[in-house]
Amino acid sequence: MRSTKLPTTDSIAELAKFWDSHDLTEFDDQLEEVTEPVFERQPGTVMRLCLEPAEAQEVERIAQDRGIEQSELLREWVRERLGSVRS
Repeated sequence: MRSTKLPTTDSIAELAKFWDSHDLTEFDDQLEEVTEPVFERQPGTVMRLCLEPAEAQEVERIAQDRGIEQSELLREWVRERLGSVRS
């Protein structure tokens, strides 16, 4: 007989601790299909950026080396530059 229930906390730390010691298949009988989005994307502005092929390749290489998406790398660089301009 299974006594463990799915956690109902919103604490990411508690959820992480729970899932570190449990497997989703243990809770087949407690799962339900969700048809509506659970998380909403934060509004943002999409901008188009044109780079020379060599520049794009370098961005791709750096992003791969850091294990992040190219867009995340470029967003980081823009934020860094904006921070230095505001100072």
